[in-house]
Amino acid sequence: MSSARIGVVVNPTAGHGRGRVCGQHLLPILSGRGHEVVDLSAQDLEGAVRSARQAVVDGLDALVVVGGDGMVHLGANIVGGTDLPLGIVAAGSGNDIARAMGLPRHDIEAAVRSIERGLDTGGRAVDAVRVGPPGYSGHEWYLGVLSCGLDAAVNARANALVWPRGSGRYVRAVAAEVRRFRPYGYRITLDGQVWESPGTLVAVANVASFGGGMRIAPAARMDDGLLDVVIAGPLSRIGVVGLFPRLYPGTHVRHPACTVVRARSVLLEPSHVGPTPPVAFADGERLGPLPLLAEVAPGAVRLLA
Repeated sequence: MSSARIGVVVNPTAGHGRGRVCGQHLLPILSGRGHEVVDLSAQDLEGAVRSARQAVVDGLDALVVVGGDGMVHLGANIVGGTDLPLGIVAAGSGNDIARAMGLPRHDIEAAVRSIERGLDTGGRAVDAVRVGPPGYSGHEWYLGVLSCGLDAAVNARANALVWPRGSGRYVRAVAAEVRRFRPYGYRITLDGQVWESPGTLVAVANVASFGGGMRIAPAARMDDGLLDVVIAGPLSRIGVVGLFPRLYPGTHVRHPACTVVRARSVLLEPSHVGPTPPVAFADGERLGPLPLLAEVAPGAVRLLA
């Protein structure tokens, strides 16, 4: 393995502090193996993005992110559509993108070996999703799952809670959102075909799982050039309570209210047939309100995997 110039961005808060510990161990390990390490971490997300973008201009052989899916999201928005490869040291609570790629989780030595093998082989090209308001040139990239249904509302509420920690926070958020739930109004255009209806859950998936292992789109792959769009039609509150536990094993896709459609382009818009859908999230990060256009870009990111 020849030495490489590697930029590293650490999220110190990932996994309740595991990200900081992993970062403290990772930097000397990479240096000890002969790599030139550029620490791009900063006090906040904006500072880290600025540091990483400047380092790309200055010249890197790879960008490595340490944390969960939110850090992978940051990395994808630095390297998306370029030849710069992205390495992942999975240290977050969810790590669904690392899970999809079969990458080590919470194992620094194994992650370094995977990164070095990827540098030797050139890595693996995977699909990324370009998303933004239709008609605007500005966009973001994501690698995992976009959600804009009840799951997105739960995500937003869980992020705002400080208690309890871990999965209990998500359960508390589900209970709070279900109490106020009414099916949202959607108009969804999939490769030109329109679906308009009240709905409960809408996810545009590039990987099988989100939220730390909930198999929202069990058949989704990161290298097939397609998005798996999961749509759950209108459900009562009782129906929602019955549906959510089925997300973990992925059996919700057999529910009569659920449809899975594959498409390359997905336009998500609010509709008058129900209340305005929640703000959308992708890779657990806030995107913004609908309308949004998501388009798959085959092979747009090269992962060190």
